[in-house]
Amino acid sequence: MDKSIGRHRSLLVVCSVLSLVVGGVLGFYTPRPRGQAVVVSTPAPTPTQPPAPTPAPLRVYVSGAVSAPAVYRLPPGSLVEDAIRVGGGPTADADLDRVNLARELLDQQQVYVPRVGEENPPSSLSGGAAVADQLLVNVNTATAAELEALPGIGPTTAQRIVEYRTSHGFFASVEEIMQVPGIGPAVFEEVSDQITVN
Repeated sequence: MDKSIGRHRSLLVVCSVLSLVVGGVLGFYTPRPRGQAVVVSTPAPTPTQPPAPTPAPLRVYVSGAVSAPAVYRLPPGSLVEDAIRVGGGPTADADLDRVNLARELLDQQQVYVPRVGEENPPSSLSGGAAVADQLLVNVNTATAAELEALPGIGPTTAQRIVEYRTSHGFFASVEEIMQVPGIGPAVFEEVSDQITVN
């Protein structure tokens, strides 16, 4: 009986050793999934936009019937009304009805405020570094609202221009606009460099 237990033990030991050897061999030769390569990527630097340049202030000469005529610096987008305000405001004899206060200013322009009763005053808005680049108002095709943007042209006169060209046909020259009631030489002087018939 002792011999049979010894044999069983020996057989158990041999089986255990064989299991370990077979398991090791199989483990060595069994293909293992390979680890995936780790890719380290550095994001490309995004190009940064340079900061937009700060627009230069407008240099505007304010003269005529204002309290403090001088050259003033105003922010871009300023209107004629702003220029008159920084010029100390209109004097008591200023004729603001002949000035388009809503007109946007350009660099190096002159804003002239005429006096009541002043004959043939200079244009209320002249000069400017970008005047040549401005779009002219075509009096043959402009709407009444577009015509109102012109200096010295209010809603009534703008409507008269539209009615005149409807009944008489297109204007052949810019001077012909003086045929419209309410547009005399003084108003024409103000708008002549801002209108076209082409």
